[in-house]
Amino acid sequence: MPQTLGLIGSGMIGTSVARLAISAGLDVVLSNSRGPETLTDLVAELGGHARAATPDEAAHAAHIVVAAIPLHAHDQLPADALIGKTVLDTANYYPERDGHLAELDAGALTSSALIQRHLAGARVVKAFNNITPHQLFALARPAGAPDRSALPIAGDDAEAKATATWLLDLLGYDAVDTGALATSWRSEPNTPVYIQPYLGETPAMNVEAFLRWTLRTPGIAVPATQVGKLVATAVRQPAGAARLPSEA
Repeated sequence: MPQTLGLIGSGMIGTSVARLAISAGLDVVLSNSRGPETLTDLVAELGGHARAATPDEAAHAAHIVVAAIPLHAHDQLPADALIGKTVLDTANYYPERDGHLAELDAGALTSSALIQRHLAGARVVKAFNNITPHQLFALARPAGAPDRSALPIAGDDAEAKATATWLLDLLGYDAVDTGALATSWRSEPNTPVYIQPYLGETPAMNVEAFLRWTLRTPGIAVPATQVGKLVATAVRQPAGAARLPSEA
């Protein structure tokens, strides 16, 4: 399996994935929209298995690429450089941040299907979108651990989903296949498996306070059987009603 993971987007989710990947023995190539020079401190903190690059370079460097960017920036993903790659999409659609997208509001597409349309030559798998950054890092456990959690994935390509399952296992999670990109809404905002199971009850607060609060919260293990049950009970809600986690 590949030994290098590419990251497009080096915010909180991207950084948590990078830390887990390095701990698992992978090399990581980090990138963002502002340029490699803005990642100097992060690369120094992560150590010798990390380097900074442009999004195109990160895409070319790895067979598996994690796109950890806001949905409104999806059209900035380097489609040509990602041809033939497995792309793990972490994005969620929040209209107050991303602007209203008619196809998503109407339920004609899921956000991951929209990204797949842009990345026509890549194989998109929805992953890492239903858990907060600190909990993603803190809840990782070795295979077979009694308190190992699972995360849902969705995609249209069986081989790409197998690759995503391999990566999640390496990083410390079981994977629960929730179906095609058309059904990836089952792990999106307003669904039972979205964030709350890994955190428990959360107090009402603004975004900044919520993120600080999650750093003080160890998180709750959510095994594969529970993830499967939560996904099965999901009912599709209007995508245009999705709110950021702290305001849910």
